[in-house]
Amino acid sequence: MSTDTLTRPKVVSQSEWLAARKKLLAREKQLTHERDAVAAARRDLPWVKVDKDYVFDSPGGKKRLADLFQGKSQLIVYHFMFGPDWEEGCPSCSFEMDHTDPTLVHLAQRDVAFVAISRAPIQKIEAFKQRMGWHFNWVSSNANDFNFDYGVSFNKDQLTRSDIYNFGTSGHPSEEAPGFSVFVKQGGDVFHTYSTYGRGVELGIHTYTYLDLVPKGRDEDGLSFSMAWVRHHDRYESGRLADADRPYWPKETESAGKEPASCCTEHGR
Repeated sequence: MSTDTLTRPKVVSQSEWLAARKKLLAREKQLTHERDAVAAARRDLPWVKVDKDYVFDSPGGKKRLADLFQGKSQLIVYHFMFGPDWEEGCPSCSFEMDHTDPTLVHLAQRDVAFVAISRAPIQKIEAFKQRMGWHFNWVSSNANDFNFDYGVSFNKDQLTRSDIYNFGTSGHPSEEAPGFSVFVKQGGDVFHTYSTYGRGVELGIHTYTYLDLVPKGRDEDGLSFSMAWVRHHDRYESGRLADADRPYWPKETESAGKEPASCCTEHGR
């Protein structure tokens, strides 16, 4: 939506605006209370013990899942879309990670470690991480089944199905998918407590929080899919995409009359 096509609501007096704003405030408070209730329910979910011995490649050598906690008892994993044969990481996942580094010092104060995990070889991960200027911990699951077990990597045959992603509620256009998973360590045991996929990953994208405040909003309605505008932060001027075949983004779907869905923010939860 360009500035000259921005639809302007009626212009009112300050007192009329204040009355409308207070009406909206009641809805915002209701949403805040519901969000708190959902967060409490999330914390009350049962746990699943992780029995498989996952070994990851890291810049410092082999690391087991328990090692990724780095002395903390809680671990947030971001499932970063970066396939073994891709040249660069997914632009949408990169958009997500651009918001991450500043939070790490604060997460550490609350007994939380963070790591991104991708199937790309660690050499590709390290090169891309350096280019993007990131500092968060990032390891490779190329030699194990972690991504497949946690529902964010698929083989080509699975891509024809409509029940492979987001707890079996949807399909996915790419062999790699985004998500968050949460683990806790008690004694020598690691437990899986939570995962979220699809639009659940928006929780970490603060840019969307800001865009939702302004009159034009996210301004994505006319795009082929919601995040078609996103580029790596060093590519906005050129507009260049990472890979010629765009393995991380869905095919164009307008001609087929289908509603497109982004790799990271599909419609629905």
